[in-house]
Amino acid sequence: MKPTPVPETAATAAITVWLVEDNRSFSRALTRVLGRAEGVTCARVFSTAEDLLEALADQPGPDVLLMDVQLPGRSGLEVLPAIREASPKTRVVMLTVFDDPDKVFRAVCAGASGYLLKTATAERIVESIREASAGGAPMHPQVARLVLDQFARLNRPRHDAYHLTPRERHILELMTEGLTKKEIAARLDLSFHTVDTHLRNIYAKLHVHNSSGAVAKALRERLF
Repeated sequence: MKPTPVPETAATAAITVWLVEDNRSFSRALTRVLGRAEGVTCARVFSTAEDLLEALADQPGPDVLLMDVQLPGRSGLEVLPAIREASPKTRVVMLTVFDDPDKVFRAVCAGASGYLLKTATAERIVESIREASAGGAPMHPQVARLVLDQFARLNRPRHDAYHLTPRERHILELMTEGLTKKEIAARLDLSFHTVDTHLRNIYAKLHVHNSSGAVAKALRERLF
């Protein structure tokens, strides 16, 4: 299917926009919105990612690309790396009816400049185009919350994965501060033998053989 050209409404438009959307009614509605927006020109509309990539091979990309996540053939997420390679300066804003955390996170990691739900108001979409063109990262508040939660989950300390007890985590933390077994025993009011037993358990759970290995793993994997 050939892409549908959209006539410019303002010759001096500062921001050139391309739209990739297979839902015809939504595409027409959004095109009308962009046609009325000051300083924005919706220059081309595509219904598939394949048509978009073909166009990018023949001409410079737009300032901002609005692209649906779910497309026939290759999805918007799938072609993001190819778009970045073909047109590095183009800012890509994903449009979707879904707020799936995994898809949102994958889009951000793949280089999307923004992520909006299709339920966003016309004003918000136009504002997001301007924001993306200026180097910002427009994102629906609900989507932003999902991204932050996903980053927090990935950066969460992994001590639970090794089943360390609270006492073992505390001892491991003191080890990273450079305390010896004797100093740890004094700090925690424990016997040297008790601390030594805890250390052997820590080594076994972390799959290391000595204190330096335990400290290195604790710091590398942020275990506390």
